[in-house]
Amino acid sequence: MIGSSVVVNGMKSLVVLVRSGIPQGSVLGPLLIICFINDMPEVVHSSIKMFADDTQIFRTVNNSEQAQLLQDDLDALEEWSNLWQLRYNAEKCYASW
Repeated sequence: MIGSSVVVNGMKSLVVLVRSGIPQGSVLGPLLIICFINDMPEVVHSSIKMFADDTQIFRTVNNSEQAQLLQDDLDALEEWSNLWQLRYNAEKCYASW
């Protein structure tokens, strides 16, 4: 466990023990999340872009076969997230076209 606190406008909170996850604002946080998710591209066949804890997968869909390939990748990512107990933020998940 790691003790963690938050500083906002110069005011520091009490230290709280963190049992899991990566404390926000830590120096190692971005590196640890990249190490944690670095196998995600091996799970999908679509193109993938990753930056820190943000990930996008994409492919051209012109027919039902290509749509199924994209759905297969989404299903594979769901299995991956269940395996690693890393939940997606549904509010941030959307299609952009």
